[in-house]
Amino acid sequence: MLSAVTGTLYIVATPIGNLEDMTQRALRVLREVDLVACEDTRRTRVLLNHFGVKTKTLSYHEHNERKRAEELCKLLESGRHIAIVSDAGTPLINDPGFRIVKAAIQSGIQVVPVPGPSALISGLIASGLPCDQFLFAGFLPGRANARRGKLEELSALPATLVFYEAPHRIAATLKDALDVLGNRKAAVARELTKVHEEIARGSLAELAQRFSGNSPARGEIVLMISGEAVRESRGTATESSSRLFLKRVRELEGEGLESKAALKKAARELGLKRAAAYRLLLAQKNRLSR
Repeated sequence: MLSAVTGTLYIVATPIGNLEDMTQRALRVLREVDLVACEDTRRTRVLLNHFGVKTKTLSYHEHNERKRAEELCKLLESGRHIAIVSDAGTPLINDPGFRIVKAAIQSGIQVVPVPGPSALISGLIASGLPCDQFLFAGFLPGRANARRGKLEELSALPATLVFYEAPHRIAATLKDALDVLGNRKAAVARELTKVHEEIARGSLAELAQRFSGNSPARGEIVLMISGEAVRESRGTATESSSRLFLKRVRELEGEGLESKAALKKAARELGLKRAAAYRLLLAQKNRLSR
């Protein structure tokens, strides 16, 4: 049972699709707290009603987070118990909640996690990619230049890269990832735990082709890409990779491609990052000029 002496903030995970993933502990906490703070009160009320939970709800989202954090912290200080939930999954993971958790900790209020579903963890463990170390980077930027810049920033990390992505952008994101990171192994998880759950696995080239059709993907998406150290073709400037790359560039130029296009295509085929490909080409020109 909850203590009546001091307020406690509970961070409660809720299902990302399948309602059977709701834990008994989460239901008990939601029934016993004084207030449930949620992104969308209408959406959360549907969930609470399904399980017969009558607890009062209050909106807590990105547009009122600063003001609500102060209000909720005062309630906690007065001895009220509060649960924070997101629309689906674990709060704070690319969802509101950080401000109230930080304020509660600074005020000496107990913060208790009630673990449960998380789209990024569900996608990662079923991806077939290494899970011993990974980086979750939320949503990539919507604009192409900013997105490619962010991918370049993360390109040297050995950890598996995990992103959330909107269905209407997944095709463009996969193409940019292929161009910037090279042809790494990857997985696209869609509609996790729901009726139309799908986990597509393969190389970035294969996935970019698969999602390039006229019919856009549907549902919430988790994109996972292998880290720099575990690619089959790592893009390092070894002697053998250098010779192979330069040979392929010459072949493509012989087929009529301009130098820049030949370099880009050869890099993509061999799984090289563009930066590494340019370095190889520059090193070759320096050797020839000596």
